[in-house]
Amino acid sequence: MKRHIIQLFFVVCTMLMVRCPMALAQPRFVPDTDIKKVGEVEFQVPREFRLGFTNKGDKPLHIKEVKASCGCLDVKYPQAPVAAGSRGEIVLTFDAKLLGTFYKEVEVLTDASDTPAYIAIQGVVVTEVQDFSDEYPIDLGNVRLMTNVVEFEDVNMGDHPTAELRVLNTDHTAYRPELMHLPPYLSAQCEPEDIPAGKAGTIHLTLNSEKLGGLGLNQTSIYLSRYMGDKIGEANEILVSAILLPSFAGMSDQALAQAPELSVSESSVELQPLSGKKEVSRTILLTNTGKSDLHIQQVQVFNRSISVKIADRVIRPGKSTKLKVSVAARYLGKSKGRMRVLLITDAPRQAKQYINVEVNEEIRK
Repeated sequence: MKRHIIQLFFVVCTMLMVRCPMALAQPRFVPDTDIKKVGEVEFQVPREFRLGFTNKGDKPLHIKEVKASCGCLDVKYPQAPVAAGSRGEIVLTFDAKLLGTFYKEVEVLTDASDTPAYIAIQGVVVTEVQDFSDEYPIDLGNVRLMTNVVEFEDVNMGDHPTAELRVLNTDHTAYRPELMHLPPYLSAQCEPEDIPAGKAGTIHLTLNSEKLGGLGLNQTSIYLSRYMGDKIGEANEILVSAILLPSFAGMSDQALAQAPELSVSESSVELQPLSGKKEVSRTILLTNTGKSDLHIQQVQVFNRSISVKIADRVIRPGKSTKLKVSVAARYLGKSKGRMRVLLITDAPRQAKQYINVEVNEEIRK
C-alpha cells in the first residue's frame, strides 16, 4: 500500500512539472515606473535621468538592447547580467534642444520575455527653471516635498495626532496626491484635493493610536503616487514613525517615590573610524538609580545601519547593564531613519530615552 502511495506521489509531481513550465527558473524585468515625470528641464542643458529596475525573477537578467524613440536621447544600460533580486539602472541623457512639453520613450529588450518593455520620461523644456530646492528639497520629478520623513513623537494610547506633509506641484497640470500602502493606523486627507499647477498643498496624516502594534517605535513606509498607475519604490518612499509611550497616569505619589529611574552614561555618541573594520561599536552603561527593578521594555533602532545588544533587560536598584551600539558601514546612507536608538522603560521619568549616534565621515569612505 505504501509503495502505491509513493508511486502516485511521483506521478502527480511529474504531471505538475509538465503542465507548469512557468515553475522553471527565469528572469523578470520590473521597472520602478512606466513613466518618469521629470518636471522642468532647462533649454539646451543636457539632463541625465536614471530609470531603475529590479530583476524579480530567480535567474540572472540580460538586457539585450535599449532603443530610444528619438535621437535626443543617449542611452546606457548594464552590459553584464543583473542577478536575481538585484537592481539595475538605465541611464538616459536628454539634450533638451527643443522648447515645450516632451514625452520620450525607450524600448527595453531582455531575455525575460519576447515582448519588449517600454519606459518613458515626461516633462517640459523651459528657458528658465524655477529653483524650489531650498524650500522643497525632495524632488520626485513632477512634485517636490519638504520632507520624506514623518514622526509622531510621545504618543499616548487614545491620542489622534496629525502631521502635515507639504507637497509642491511642479507639473503644468493639476495633481491629485494619493498615498499608497497606508497602514490601518494612518489616514490621509489632502487640502486642496487637487493641487493646481505650480502650487503647493498639504497632506494631513492622522494617527489612530489605538491601532498601533505596541509600545515603542512603530515604523512603516508609505508611498506618494506621482501619477495614475505609479509604482512604489525608494524614490517616492515616505518613512513614518510613531512612538507609543506607556502610561503612568494612575500612579500615586508614594508609588512614584519607589519607582525605578534610568541613568545613561552617554545619550549621544560619536563613533570614530577603525581602520580595516566594517563595523564600529560603543558600549553604553545603563544604571538603575531608583528604588525598584527597572525593566527595559523595548530597545529599537530607527536606521538599519545600527544594531544593538543589551546584556540584561531587568536592572536591580543600584545596578547597571551594558548596551552595545554598533554601526555597519555598508548600510550607511541607505535608510531614511534617524541615527538613534530608542529605549522604552517602566521608569515614569524616563519612559522614553534616546541615544543619538553620530558617525565620523571617515567611516563612510
